[in-house]
Amino acid sequence: MSEAPHRYTAAVADEIERRWQQRWDEDGTFYADNPVGALRGSAESLEQAASATPPEKMYIMDMFPYPSGAGLHVGHPLGYIATDVVARHQRMLGKNVLYTMGYDAFGLPAEQYAVQTGTHPRTTTEANVATMRRQLHRLGLSHDPRRSLATTDPQFVKWTQWIFLQIFDSWYDPEAPNADGITGRARPIAELREELRTGRVDPFALAERQSVELPEAWSARSAADVPGASATEIEELAHSFRLAYISETPVNWCPGLGTVLANEEVTADGRSERGNFPVFRSRLRQWNMRITAYGDRLIDDLERVDWPESIRTMQRNWIGRSHGAQITFDVLGLEGTGPADAAQDAPGTAGAGPASFDVFTTRADTLFGATFCVLSPEHALLSDPSALPSQWPEGTLAAWTGGAATPHEAVEAYGVRAASLGEEERTAEGREKTGVFTGLFAKNPMDGRELPVFTADYVLTGYGTGAIMAVPAEDPRDFEFATTFELPVIRTVRPPDDFDGGAWTGDGEKINSAGAELDLNGLDPDEAKDRATRYAQEKGFGRARTTYRLRDWLFSRQRYWGEPFPIVYDPERPEVPIALPESMLPLDLPEVADFSPKTFDPMDADSVPQTPLSRATEWAEVELDLGEGPKTYLRETNTMPQWAGSSWYHLRYIDPTEDDVLVRAENEQYWLGPREDGGVGGVDLYVGGQEHAVLHLLYARFWHKVLFDRGVVSSQEPYHRLFNQGYIQAYAYTDSRGVYVPAEEVVAEDDGTYTYQGQPVTQEYGKMGKSLKNAVAPDDMYEEFGADTLRVYEMSMGPLDLSRPWETRAVVGSQRFLQRLWRLVVDEETGELVVSDEPADLATKQATHRTIEGVDRDMSQMHVNTAIAKLIELVNHLTKLGSSPREAVEPLVLMVSPMAPHLAEELWSRLGHEGSISRVAYPVADPELVKADAVTCVIQVKGKVRHRIEVDPEISESDLEARVMAEERVQELLEGQSIRKVIVRAPKIVNIVV
Repeated sequence: MSEAPHRYTAAVADEIERRWQQRWDEDGTFYADNPVGALRGSAESLEQAASATPPEKMYIMDMFPYPSGAGLHVGHPLGYIATDVVARHQRMLGKNVLYTMGYDAFGLPAEQYAVQTGTHPRTTTEANVATMRRQLHRLGLSHDPRRSLATTDPQFVKWTQWIFLQIFDSWYDPEAPNADGITGRARPIAELREELRTGRVDPFALAERQSVELPEAWSARSAADVPGASATEIEELAHSFRLAYISETPVNWCPGLGTVLANEEVTADGRSERGNFPVFRSRLRQWNMRITAYGDRLIDDLERVDWPESIRTMQRNWIGRSHGAQITFDVLGLEGTGPADAAQDAPGTAGAGPASFDVFTTRADTLFGATFCVLSPEHALLSDPSALPSQWPEGTLAAWTGGAATPHEAVEAYGVRAASLGEEERTAEGREKTGVFTGLFAKNPMDGRELPVFTADYVLTGYGTGAIMAVPAEDPRDFEFATTFELPVIRTVRPPDDFDGGAWTGDGEKINSAGAELDLNGLDPDEAKDRATRYAQEKGFGRARTTYRLRDWLFSRQRYWGEPFPIVYDPERPEVPIALPESMLPLDLPEVADFSPKTFDPMDADSVPQTPLSRATEWAEVELDLGEGPKTYLRETNTMPQWAGSSWYHLRYIDPTEDDVLVRAENEQYWLGPREDGGVGGVDLYVGGQEHAVLHLLYARFWHKVLFDRGVVSSQEPYHRLFNQGYIQAYAYTDSRGVYVPAEEVVAEDDGTYTYQGQPVTQEYGKMGKSLKNAVAPDDMYEEFGADTLRVYEMSMGPLDLSRPWETRAVVGSQRFLQRLWRLVVDEETGELVVSDEPADLATKQATHRTIEGVDRDMSQMHVNTAIAKLIELVNHLTKLGSSPREAVEPLVLMVSPMAPHLAEELWSRLGHEGSISRVAYPVADPELVKADAVTCVIQVKGKVRHRIEVDPEISESDLEARVMAEERVQELLEGQSIRKVIVRAPKIVNIVV
């Protein structure tokens, strides 16, 4: 039997979808109008546009995709389809929807390919963007194409560099109120110079508060010296506080690759994942962003955004704010040229008195339980091991020495080993604790006991102060160390009676915590902490302090394919960066023949990078006139990280065509400004995976807050509502070597096993992707089923925030649903319209309006899967009815259109309507048809259910009581009894108390 000529097939879907996509493009169907500027819409003048009341807006964004050379698989569009469904629904509700897509186009993969093949990264990237844009367009996403961009676009690079210069030109004043009335904001660096010159800012107090390293020339000076300093000295001092600054930064330095590596790129044995080269902890001159200055605001403002609590918790933990005390330990028998920590409170005293070190603790009350101290191998006190005792103190255990003859040799050898380890390995949970005794003892300031001082790699110089007081009774790491090195354990918190030993980390009564002047025994932990901190401050060995796990953002990359820094250096003062004027932006990358970063000696840890830009000498050495006449300057030859562009693209989507401004104030206020409900503003809906829960979101929030402080934007947060979609998972297969094989070539055998090219393979389940070789291309789905079917299938697989299994064979179910919908409108034999204009029966009207009410509710909550289930029920109802009443079919097509837009457009057109369905008003349910015909009311007497009746769902309490009391059965139950009270909860329950 031949197929019906007008059946909805993949071929028919393909023709419909391509035709409507072309029409959308030609008509600009999804353009979103700005209040002002080039994209302001149909207003004839800026004045007209500014005076008109703009429509209610909705700004919807997907997280920036990287344009991979492999193209998309069907797991990628899950979030994109979801945002498109929301965007289409919101347009039908009458909103002006900004919805587009850009590409995070700088990145290491294109550069690695360039190193291997010589192909310019731009060539590869642009080809990948074109492929991805085609695949997404074929999916029918309702993007505004005028707003699409890539981070590699020259104008985008220009404004990325411009934002960097705003950050470079800023310092953080912790005392100044911002536009929202919150204390602390970024201010122009010129204002700091003036505040220093007039003595209104104490740079030493500010440096201590923000952990800023002041110039060496100021190490022996005080705040009183600042107003009388020269202009050059003031400039140098102010320069230390810039939010974008250069410092000698500890990094994972891989000479063999010629670049710095992230922790994730270093193997457990301290080698590079790519190339297996040695990786060293080294200090390189790097750009940093002072994100730590915003630690409090980044935490506190999480309460002002609509984000999943799990993501907010991740951000809080990453920032790691801790309130506690900084305690100073004097080192016995060692005169201090000592750590700078001891000198910060009293400039000019370094080198006087005993050496000391500071520790930060959240539990100053546990000082009575400290039995030893541990310094990081990089601690300043150990910078010169020869200054340590020349021999081991009497009674030193052999296990403490590491087999070395002297403390000097032990500390030096241990430091070398620690330098080869990555941070993750050093702090890995369960790793055996190692360390050596330094030969030093420190005085416990709380009770005067002498504590041995060790160095161990589980203490990091970049966290806290790089030193800890070890309380093994209440810290598992310290307990393990104490057990290994036979150190005493003193409990200061009483554990429960059933405690089986080890470190007790819970609460309890204070014990063993009394000295000559302070007794904490019997107190609860909070009161004990408060008293101990106040005592430390009164006695001068401690002070209250807040610390953060967050570290400043390392912003340099020794690579080619990234944004060049708009910075030059005067050869006569190469340590001072000079900003390029805005007129010289964008600063483009030079053309180079060799894209690989190198070093002068690949096996030498001290060999500095030779970046691709540093070899482009004609570009790196440039003659410019920056106000002092033409001079030769040296350009910065590192590039920015990929995070730069993704930290602000939400702003460029708003005004992508403007050349003279980052974003027009009126447009930013309209799309991102503070909300009427008091919210801090930002994108209305931001959708993406949890893998960006911390870094991207944290960096974007930081950049946005700096721009808010500098008056560039009115919103304090970039993203108001965040939604994390789940993943699409699929079966993957590994051979006997554990190597993944192409899933589409695996054969399922009759006995339940699987083979690849005749050899047995093992089945597993994982996230769909190239690495597992289990990806399914959307192009294959378009060809076999059509884009609308793929859209409906992905949206119906389950809740959007949960991962779900992919099953190609199940896609046909979504296709059959759309085919049944098609048959309600189109005769498959003739192609004629089969819709009736006769009124629908009451049951059909009720089914239609209950579906409208339910689908609208589900759509508002992004429960698209349950919305589709309700639409399927209505289609089934109409199919069984045997006729297609227009008053049911048209609302059905409107409700389907966000999920299957091409099919809906086609059916809407065939139903006799002109224009696109995209902005037709969404159907509204009739309340009279939505409510149930009747509900069951339960009648209780003496607390037991004794009768039931059917009542109107809208019945009032007085009418329900009268109806119940008139019931013959109720009268029988109450005969001879006195009624004390009648409790009515209309319409569901009546309780008669007798």
